[in-house]
Amino acid sequence: MRIRIDLKIFIFLIVFYFTKQIEIYSIIMIFAIIHEMGHMLMGILLDLKPEKVEIMPFGVAVSFKLKLEDYNEKIKNARKIELKKIAIAIAGPLTNLILILIFLYLPNTNKKIVYANLLIMLFNLIPIFPLDGGRILKSMIHIFKGYKTAIIYINKISNIVLLIITMVSSIAILYYKNIAIFLIIMFLWKIVIKENIKFGKMQEIL
Repeated sequence: MRIRIDLKIFIFLIVFYFTKQIEIYSIIMIFAIIHEMGHMLMGILLDLKPEKVEIMPFGVAVSFKLKLEDYNEKIKNARKIELKKIAIAIAGPLTNLILILIFLYLPNTNKKIVYANLLIMLFNLIPIFPLDGGRILKSMIHIFKGYKTAIIYINKISNIVLLIITMVSSIAILYYKNIAIFLIIMFLWKIVIKENIKFGKMQEIL
């Protein structure tokens, strides 16, 4: 299993340190790792082997080595692997939800822990690919409408959702003057632009 660290994480650490938000950032990163462990555990339970772990400024990403036999069993317009992808994607936010419920009932719980897990869960459920919400939606469309329709729809949905979030967040940034919101939006733009480039190349092939 390969492990990759995005060096921009150190820039984020410096920024959050000087803006006095290092505590909540550290808590978020700790539970983001636990969130990803939920994905990894589900993948292992589904008999998939972790292939790559990437540590990024706003979390961790695990990719799995897919099994060829999962492509042999068809589920409507897709393959069995799409059901596994949905289960793996759901496992991360579900892990955070379980943690929220546990910490809510524990005495003297630091509210920042509950807030961090809620933030991670909601952020990952945004229907932007490759966040968990986007992955779930893409696989569901793939199952019912086919692969080509899935990549077209998820690309359009990701772009529309990002534009809406950017407009709302711009107001929040002006009101709260919170650099964390700005950095999150920049992170989302980065991954969506990257997926748009991939989509453009796929369009040429399809």
